[in-house]
Amino acid sequence: MTQKQALEILKMGYNVFLTGSAGSGKTFVLNQYINYLKKKKVNIGITASTGIAATHMNGITIHSWSGMGIKDKLSDKDIQKLLKRKRLKRNFDRTKVLVIDEISMLHHFQLDLVNRICRAFRQNDEPFGGMQAILCGDFFQLPPISKEDNKVCFVNESDIWSKMNLKVCYLDEQHRHSDAKLTKVLNDIRTDNVGEDTLELLRRRYKNSNVGFPNLTKLYTHNIDVDAINSRELEKLEGEPSVYMMTSKGNRQLVEVLKRNCLAPEELILKKGALVMFIKNNFEEGYVNGTLGIVVDFNDEGLPVVKTNRNRIIHVTYKSWVIEDDGKIIAEITQLPLRLAWAITVHKSQGMTLDAAEIDLSKSFVEGMGYVALSRLCSLSGLKLMGLNNMALRINKTVLEMDKEFIKMSADVCLDLNKLSVREKEKRQKEFLNSIPAAYKKWTKDEEKELVYF
Repeated sequence: MTQKQALEILKMGYNVFLTGSAGSGKTFVLNQYINYLKKKKVNIGITASTGIAATHMNGITIHSWSGMGIKDKLSDKDIQKLLKRKRLKRNFDRTKVLVIDEISMLHHFQLDLVNRICRAFRQNDEPFGGMQAILCGDFFQLPPISKEDNKVCFVNESDIWSKMNLKVCYLDEQHRHSDAKLTKVLNDIRTDNVGEDTLELLRRRYKNSNVGFPNLTKLYTHNIDVDAINSRELEKLEGEPSVYMMTSKGNRQLVEVLKRNCLAPEELILKKGALVMFIKNNFEEGYVNGTLGIVVDFNDEGLPVVKTNRNRIIHVTYKSWVIEDDGKIIAEITQLPLRLAWAITVHKSQGMTLDAAEIDLSKSFVEGMGYVALSRLCSLSGLKLMGLNNMALRINKTVLEMDKEFIKMSADVCLDLNKLSVREKEKRQKEFLNSIPAAYKKWTKDEEKELVYF
């Protein structure tokens, strides 16, 4: 399915599972739909299973948005307590569309909890209380792990999944990988077809320094390795360090959510010569989330000047990460959109695009880890591979079978969509917008004062 077709289906108000391989543009489509709804004055719950993914859309974790927090279970008494929260009540009363990104990292019982909370607040027994639910993600990405028996539990095992009448939109265009060799490697992993020819392509990149870029971010599987590398490399540089402290405003608890989940450090220490990574998209200024460069100078204001791997000079300025609610910023942190980039974990690299990277998969501990790491790259020529273990290129067999079914379901959705005329599509999209009650309006100033955030 193309991005255009997926957007057409979303606009009709169906519950949707938006999926596809890494780099197929899932988050791009979500942001297109979110912007469309905002222009139509439709309130949206913008959430994700992880804080990092949520910040890509100026959203919040589904745990915080729904009120379920970190709990695995909610009693009837717990639900009754949630129903007394004014902020949550107005959230659910006014929200017509709920977006949950990175759905693959959500436990099946958590999706059922969200559904239960939605139905209770909205006093509606339909899935998610009658809201349009958009679940986005790729099951080949890193999965949730059960605390009890270390068993992988997928979100489509939830009770509500089969009751949602989901339209599967499987994006098959590629917008990140421009190299046929890398595409082959990723497809071989994704289809559980890794053979000697696949391994040979990777062996050619083993400790190969000919990557076309002078500075490489190192992707490691464990935090302890990443922190040690970044600290050690910064210490090696001569010169006085420049320190940049994060500032914040808004609801204190939500500010803490942003701090925990945003890649920006509260205290950023830089020196001339430091290898850095941009951690925010800013197309106008010439960088995206994952752009690498070196601090080459500091300007008169003491702010860093970065030369990217593509030889672009960028005068870095402070940027903000926000959480919005009903179009209003309720929490905001401000910091330079940089972090030290000699090393980063595979988990935190999800959603990034890297021109080149040194990747060590010798300590891979979960299926999908190698796929996530390698799919960050634009081409295989940008890979310096430091190691593989037996787990690195594995994928879950259950996911493989699920993926085949998703592809078939998406093809069926495409067939049905192609049967509709342009006029019929527009009619259904208009009907969905007209079905949204007038009550889904902006909050008044008096109502805003009464909100209690958590």
